[in-house]
Amino acid sequence: MIMVTLDKMYHAAFILKEVARRTDLIYAPNLSKDAEIYLKTENLQVTGSFKLRGAYYKISQLTEEQKKAGIIACSAGNHAQGVALASTRQGVRSVVYMPDSAPISKVEATKRLGAEVVLTKGAYDDAYAAAVKAQQETGATLIHPFDDDEVIAGQGTIGLEILDQMPDVDAVIVPIGGGGLISGVAFAIKQLRPSVKVYGVQANNAPSMFESHRQGHQITLDSVHTFADGIAVKHPGDTTFAMVEKFVDDIVTVSEDEIATAILTMIEKQKLIAEGAGAVSVAAAMFNKLPLAGKKVVCLVSGGNIDVNILSRVITRGLVTSGRNANLLIALEDKPGQLVGVSEIISRCGANVVSVRHERSDPNMAISSCFLRVGMETRDFAQIAEIREELTKAGFVIVQ
Repeated sequence: MIMVTLDKMYHAAFILKEVARRTDLIYAPNLSKDAEIYLKTENLQVTGSFKLRGAYYKISQLTEEQKKAGIIACSAGNHAQGVALASTRQGVRSVVYMPDSAPISKVEATKRLGAEVVLTKGAYDDAYAAAVKAQQETGATLIHPFDDDEVIAGQGTIGLEILDQMPDVDAVIVPIGGGGLISGVAFAIKQLRPSVKVYGVQANNAPSMFESHRQGHQITLDSVHTFADGIAVKHPGDTTFAMVEKFVDDIVTVSEDEIATAILTMIEKQKLIAEGAGAVSVAAAMFNKLPLAGKKVVCLVSGGNIDVNILSRVITRGLVTSGRNANLLIALEDKPGQLVGVSEIISRCGANVVSVRHERSDPNMAISSCFLRVGMETRDFAQIAEIREELTKAGFVIVQ
């Protein structure tokens, strides 16, 4: 039974005025040629993620006796920070169980905000099992990251804000992990503006809600492998699955390369940093996963707490996926002047050579030959195709 109500969401909005930002809705004209895209910037929230909303509202509704018993939570990182800040602000002791794969930056941020962190082996679901066991042993209150009415109501305040900021919105695209965010947003929007479409997005490598929705019942994935750690959930919640089935119009998935490209595009075009989980909504719009042509669309950027240790790799992957970075392997005769000829063609086509490597050790090549591996900064895939065509015309053999 769905116990979330609009009254509870409006109450959450009132409570959250003292701690959460009313994040901006930013026009993003360079993200899609077919749709009018706006970004709901929850990546600029106080803790860098929307999770503060649900955590703070949930903790605010606990009794004094429950608060004295302390709080336990489980999280891949963003809910952890929300719980830590909310608990500290309200004078409650908190212990957060996190998977040992969580980014160091999120672990340290959670500690700085006042929580005790316990790292567990495995993914989010393993941390959840450890948190449940600890809750049973200590009698503390477990603050679930998504499958909880108050948490969902807190996240739903984003839906209220979107409708207030853009009354004529046609569609809202929301990231999905366990489903707490999209449950709250979809409930608010469908109660107040049923004609607005609400779409969910998951990573290809962590499609628990996508598969559950497609099969009509909750499923549990054997494993999840995505750098979008904030939505790496093996099993959707009971309440959230029911709400998604009732209020969400469709769910799609995006690849790791598409997520990386969306992150790169937001950095370059919008000057915004999004983590993998926060960028999936933009990836779905950019790569035409949904029927958005001619529509006014809000992409919910749910978080910006990306691990800086992987940011350079994400950017590189995004550059390759969008045709901004390319490598060619060319078979050459090992004689003077060959490199000059290759470089001249690449330069004439307007690309920039950033790396050159001669390879002479391949046993499959002739003794008098070599491979030349060239790394280039390029404009797009059309320019890469032009370079390949011009090199071929000049008699060079492109191996890869």
